Amino acid sequence: MRVDLFDFELPPERIALRPVSPRDSARMLCVGGDGNMVDASVSDLPQKLRKGDCLIFNDTRVIPAQLTGRRGDATIGATMHKRIDLRCWQAFIRNAKRLHIGDCIDFGQGVLANAEERHDDGSFTLFFEGDEPVEVLLHRAGTMPLPPYIAGKRPTDARDAEDYQTMFAQKDGAVAAPTASLHFTPELMQAVDDAGIETATLTLHVGAGTFLPVKVDDTTSHRMHSEWGSIDAETAGRLNSIRENGGRLIAVGTTSLRLVESAADQNGIVHPFEGDTDIFITPGYRFKAISGLMTNFHLPKSTLFMLVSALMGRETMQAAYAHAIATEYRFYSYGDSSLLLP
Repeated sequence: MRVDLFDFELPPERIALRPVSPRDSARMLCVGGDGNMVDASVSDLPQKLRKGDCLIFNDTRVIPAQLTGRRGDATIGATMHKRIDLRCWQAFIRNAKRLHIGDCIDFGQGVLANAEERHDDGSFTLFFEGDEPVEVLLHRAGTMPLPPYIAGKRPTDARDAEDYQTMFAQKDGAVAAPTASLHFTPELMQAVDDAGIETATLTLHVGAGTFLPVKVDDTTSHRMHSEWGSIDAETAGRLNSIRENGGRLIAVGTTSLRLVESAADQNGIVHPFEGDTDIFITPGYRFKAISGLMTNFHLPKSTLFMLVSALMGRETMQAAYAHAIATEYRFYSYGDSSLLLP
């Protein structure tokens, strides 16, 4: 499909630079399969679902994956994208024209990394010197990697260390938050439980590739970034049991959706999964296990807007986004939410 079919105009003032407080007071646009739209609040979520449904959360934790260092007289920025092994990470580089294979970057605080390989997408494999885990080095010298549409408007500060982390965050490895889960609070989770709604967690370490623009004219030419994820056998079994008993699997965030669909077979059975996924979901995709999605509002012409269009229909999502813009919903990572139930 043509990428420009997924374009829309977003006024800059609709981009949220801070989350609302409390988190579950954010607005939520409920969109049905018939295109019907209802304005609600995230705190209304338990009333919008059915007893026996299951909300699926991503328990990845954002690491301080943004580094700035020196290579000779050049300033080099690096955003860790994906862990390769104990000492190597793939990273997107700022001022990459000043970095060559074999160069050493000094990120300060005793953190040194060597440029080992340059990839087709312009990223580099960096080898970190020393014996300490790279995650320890990042906590020493790194900062929280806010999305470019926020970082371009204000600097990262101490509030972001908490604001850009979900209440489910347990497993270090993400360089971007699974932002749909940012809306949840202990109070909302208690209400979910009281309503008889099940919950499950999986892990998908979100990479910086989630922010990469689609640079081709047709979706068939786009090469999707890969991310590491895991669903254990117990969780897979629970999800299958819920579906067998008539419950719907509602992904909280596109990351949860992509991993469940990667782990499901053509009969909708979810299998244990551990490894990389580069699943690219566009209109025409047949969903195997997921029945709904709670997600924030995404960038125009992005793979994520293509995903929600696949779930609900492109015209329905164009209308929903037009409504959200006209009624001043807040967009992107720190913005409001939508509940999509086809």
